Amino acid sequence: MQVFGLPGHIIRNAGRASRLLGAKTPTIEAERRRDAVARWRRAMRDGLDAGQAARAVGVPRSTLYRWESAPEPKSRRPHRVRANGWSPTLRAEVERLRLDFPFWGKDKLGPVLRKAGFAVSNATVGRILKKLVERGRVTPVPELIRKAGRKSPPKIRPHAIRKPKDVCFEKPGDVIQIDTLTLTIAPGRTVKHFDAYDVFAKWTVAKPYAQATAANAADFLAKVTAEMPWPIKAIQIDGGSEFMAEFETACQDNEIPLYVLPPRSPKLNGAVERCNGAWRYEFYATVDLPTQIDKIAQHVDAFQHLYNHHRPHGALDGLTPSEYLKICRDRMTQPSHMY
Repeated sequence: MQVFGLPGHIIRNAGRASRLLGAKTPTIEAERRRDAVARWRRAMRDGLDAGQAARAVGVPRSTLYRWESAPEPKSRRPHRVRANGWSPTLRAEVERLRLDFPFWGKDKLGPVLRKAGFAVSNATVGRILKKLVERGRVTPVPELIRKAGRKSPPKIRPHAIRKPKDVCFEKPGDVIQIDTLTLTIAPGRTVKHFDAYDVFAKWTVAKPYAQATAANAADFLAKVTAEMPWPIKAIQIDGGSEFMAEFETACQDNEIPLYVLPPRSPKLNGAVERCNGAWRYEFYATVDLPTQIDKIAQHVDAFQHLYNHHRPHGALDGLTPSEYLKICRDRMTQPSHMY
């Protein structure tokens, strides 16, 4: 059977296995030789002479004697290696071009050199580049790619941490998700809408600002702690810069645990993201707002009251957040029937 093509993952794995095998070939060959010598000596102990035992093993006797004294295979590198055939001028020009264009390889440098008057093939340029890399004169392209892809080390957060696995959120107030929303209310006029959302009670607290700064976030935290109906046990945020500095210090001063999400994980703050959609489409898209932030804040407070006290919520079986919280309080304050 003739195979014309194999799946890519098989080809990649086969190449990886081939490289691993090639890296260990001398050790494997030495073990094979030691095994042959051991079988040869065993056969002689069983009564065969050296020649008969060698024929039984399938290896010439002289070879077995040589393997017994030196099982490690010798290098096949020739004693006399061909000298480099390029001139110092060509090497210096290749080095100069590579320093000017650090991501260019032999296929780009070769034509440039030939246009400059050098009679050189791409393969020779590749060999020169290899020598330059070995001597540390130029940086290999993979190392340049790794350097370009490196990010600055993450900032040290004095208070915010990743949520521990053993921390569970089970009732209102356990976790408040906070996020920001950028909205255009007029040509060239944007609003930074801060939104806090209780995942279980579906209670929202919001406030508009002209900018999403850490100082504004700290000011918003004061409103959240004052207007959330249950004590806040933890706050969950994304990695935005507005949730650092003064905001983080304010959480620390109020002894509120602050959990920051991993990068590119908005789904972990899905509750407040959904609430952002209600603010965007039910409020900002339907209300004719003024342009002054303080007047916009009055409209935001009015919709916040509507959302928490009059808007039925599907996740609460049609109850409003305030009705749901009243049921929760009644359950917690019912007199005990135990005597």
